[in-house]
Amino acid sequence: MSQPSSPSGTSGSPTPQNTSGPATATSHVPEHRRPYLRPSRLLANIPHENLHPAVLAEAQRRASSIQLRIADAITAFAGSMMFVYLHIVLFAVWMLVFEKSPWPTLTLIVSLEAIFLSTFVMIGQNRQSGFQQTKANHDYIAQQTLLEENTELTRAIHTLTKEMHARMLEGGTPSADSPDTSR
Repeated sequence: MSQPSSPSGTSGSPTPQNTSGPATATSHVPEHRRPYLRPSRLLANIPHENLHPAVLAEAQRRASSIQLRIADAITAFAGSMMFVYLHIVLFAVWMLVFEKSPWPTLTLIVSLEAIFLSTFVMIGQNRQSGFQQTKANHDYIAQQTLLEENTELTRAIHTLTKEMHARMLEGGTPSADSPDTSR
């Protein structure tokens, strides 16, 4: 009988399965078979509060246009294994049934398909670069806001520290009206 493997993947002594620890912290994340490549499905299946604001805005923009929805559907299908399997079957049937070697019509069809698919690849790349720019802009603004807040807090702490230091040096001992901090 084999022993269970350790979390590092090596065999060894059995490790207890802790179901109440950090492993359950991500159990609220919905599991699905494949990523949501189409924005309309992303918006329908994931709570909006779990999405980055830039992702949500881009998904809403793409879901609102019929042309973008069609391009997303074609790109999602063309990037799947079902697309590969379908082409294997179609090419085999064409080569065996419809046309004999050297398959000039099949060559023309495949060339045209390659032209259109390369266009959809470029559409996908443009979409991805636009999304990355939008996300980078959002992240930059958020980081700048945090930096400003942290700078203000650091200045306030510095001012309070200087005031406390000055009071301690003036009086030498805490005054009667200030709380006792020696405990």
